[in-house]
Parts: sequence; structure tokens; C-alpha cells
Amino acid sequence: MQYRMNWNAELDATGLLCPLPVLKARKRLSALQSGQILRMLTTDPAAIIDVPHFCAEQGHTLLQQETSDSVHIYYLQKA
Repeated sequence: MQYRMNWNAELDATGLLCPLPVLKARKRLSALQSGQILRMLTTDPAAIIDVPHFCAEQGHTLLQQETSDSVHIYYLQKA
């Protein structure tokens, strides 16, 4: 069982394909303050590669990722 994380904003990117989930995450993160957390939901199979790469490239922290009923859930902390 994983720790239940609190977040400041949520992005439902289910049904969207690469690169849209990451582009929408970038926009949503830009509205957050440093240290705040975005919970992102996606069904894009490429997200497993794209989201960690996006975080590393932009300096954000990928705090946790999980999969539930084919939905990938990511917790991104803004740099």
C-alpha cells in the first residue's frame, strides 16, 4: 500500500496522447508556486518515459508514480 499524498492541483490528461499530457502538465505547473504538488492522471503508455524525462529536464521532482486500473498517476513537485 502506498502513502496517500496531498496535492495542490490535479490534471486529468486521460485519453490524451503524447505530447499532450506533458504539455498540459507544463502549463498547470507554471501556475503553481515552487514546492507545490501536481497530481496528474494519464492513460498514455508513453507517459512512463515522458513524465520522468520532463521532470528531469525542467528540474521538477517526480515524487511518486502508481498505476490503478490502467490509469498512470504521477505526483510532480514544482521546482
